Amino acid sequence: MKPTWRILFSCRNSAFFGFPPAKCLHSLAINRNSTKICLNLEHSCRFQAGPARISGFRRVFNETHKGFRVPSWSFGQSGVISKPCDIGTSNRGVSVIANVASKARNLSTSIETRVNENNFERIYVQGGMNVKPLVVERIDKDESIVGGEDSGVEAGGEKVSIESGEEGLSEVKVEIPKREESEIEKKAWKLLENAVVTYCGSPVGTVAANDPGDKLPLNYDQVFIRDFVPSALAFLLKGEGEIVRNFLLHTLQLQSWEKTVDCYSPGQGLMPASFKVRTVPLDSNKFEEVLDPDFGESAIGRVAPVDSGLWWIILLRAYGKITGDYALQERVDVQTGLKMILNLCLTDGFDMFPSLLVTDGSCMIDRRMGIHGHPLEIQALFYSALRCSREMLSVNDASKNLVRAINNRLSALSFHIREYYWVDMRKINEIYRYKTEEYSLDATNKFNIYPDQIPSWLMDWIPEEGGYLIGNLQPAHMDFRFFTLGNLWSIVSSLGTPRQNEAILNLIEAKWDELMGHMPLKICYPALEFEEWRIITGSDPKNTPWSYHNGGSWPTLLWQFTLACIKMGKLELAQKAVALAEKRLAKDHWPEYYDTKTGKFIGKQSRHFQTWTIAGYLTSKMLLDNPEMASLLFWDEDYELLEICVCALSKTGRKKCSRVAARSQILV
Repeated sequence: MKPTWRILFSCRNSAFFGFPPAKCLHSLAINRNSTKICLNLEHSCRFQAGPARISGFRRVFNETHKGFRVPSWSFGQSGVISKPCDIGTSNRGVSVIANVASKARNLSTSIETRVNENNFERIYVQGGMNVKPLVVERIDKDESIVGGEDSGVEAGGEKVSIESGEEGLSEVKVEIPKREESEIEKKAWKLLENAVVTYCGSPVGTVAANDPGDKLPLNYDQVFIRDFVPSALAFLLKGEGEIVRNFLLHTLQLQSWEKTVDCYSPGQGLMPASFKVRTVPLDSNKFEEVLDPDFGESAIGRVAPVDSGLWWIILLRAYGKITGDYALQERVDVQTGLKMILNLCLTDGFDMFPSLLVTDGSCMIDRRMGIHGHPLEIQALFYSALRCSREMLSVNDASKNLVRAINNRLSALSFHIREYYWVDMRKINEIYRYKTEEYSLDATNKFNIYPDQIPSWLMDWIPEEGGYLIGNLQPAHMDFRFFTLGNLWSIVSSLGTPRQNEAILNLIEAKWDELMGHMPLKICYPALEFEEWRIITGSDPKNTPWSYHNGGSWPTLLWQFTLACIKMGKLELAQKAVALAEKRLAKDHWPEYYDTKTGKFIGKQSRHFQTWTIAGYLTSKMLLDNPEMASLLFWDEDYELLEICVCALSKTGRKKCSRVAARSQILV
């Protein structure tokens, strides 16, 4: 028998609500005299009665979950993965066979073995997304190794202990040190767990705010779909999937409820903005818990939550990516709900643009702020939801037309946003010299934008290196305000080009004092002031200049900023922002938002112990600790989309499609 080395990886996950962690064991068998390496990951998880647990092994999948890739930290590039698992009833078995060739050295993750009778092998794991490589250095057999029987070496900052095994095998145990949580993080986790809402004994979400001093909570005691997303990611990254699974299924059931405002019902597929668990009295002193959803009929302004369905789709994909529980996506009821949301969004209307037309206040900015039309935030989430759906939809005869519609919309939307929403020094100068009232198929100023619309603040504010996607675009109107969530999510989803994504972060770095100040991050910049504030907001007393949605600072945006920075390889920017927020959040009792130009004061109507502030901070910390996990939550550029054109202008004999001329600009 040829001598073989075995590496054992042990991993642990912290408990959730007091339940012990699942046990997992990974083993790697290396044949010394062969270039092939067999990586067998036997992942056994034991579950107690109560919340289902998924922990330990992470898997990365490609654009559709029906094909698999080896994780970014694994040894090798190609593999075959099998994943039998029933949560709570059986163990999850994962087997990976990796074949390493010489050309693999040029790929993002590679392994190299060097054979020498007197030496151990040298193993590399290179590249990946900012992942610390595991390196087992060459050690001569006759070299003195400190540690006696429990001898060990350092491997990329991690302790590797070598023990003798049976049949001539040696076992190498890799102990991966885990950063100890700070007191702030421990208290934040306790606050997050205290915010959990249960329904019939099972966790189904977290309340928007859990402020003990709030005597009039309004709807802050409800579970909001958009607010729960950072909480869900925090639980998923910690290895707790049950609460997210329950949330997805229960909100899906609410989708089919009757929703009416003044005898009018919106289209099927609308997801609620929020829901509340209510106790209803029955006969004989008995009570029953029911879910009471709000589709906008109780909301301030009676605005339908357009972003709720989009966030639900994004979270559904994240749940599958992190836990590996793809069976949830394949359920008939989930597939039906997914199609209902898509049909609602893809319904034909009178609009001439691929962007989604919405009213004011239909997203995170849920009050009148002049974002009606085609706001960037909705377009970025819409694009992300379409890309998620393309991965998760079961393709068959019944869905092939929907898949085709998704591909066509993705292609048109990406071109539209990249070409017409982008501004930098060059583009602003081009708009400044626009001719107006052009009547032509090949007009330069397609939206008849008047140069006088360019605000005076923008001329001095825009840096020479950097740019951003504007907040809104309509005929004769460009909203030049910088909206943070839309720009960050454009990076995450690759709605912007790689060059544009890089420029957005360059702008944030160049304008750090204005966009970060004392507390990250500004929800938009600049604020509406004076007569502009009075006309656009209707003199809203909550959205006064540099407060709330009108230029306020929202710490919950930290996790999205962190995700964007990790994707673009700017980890230090995210670390700087999190460190800045960490100085005040706990002392200020986790406010919802901050006021003033630099975010110096707690918001005048801000709730304390705001759940998504807490969850956004925790998610950011975990992503910084494990940046490789971010690859499960963002998308890379899809170049096939840029080649799709369905306008068929060439068939009609009319002018050539405008995207042909612009393709050289949007591909980079």
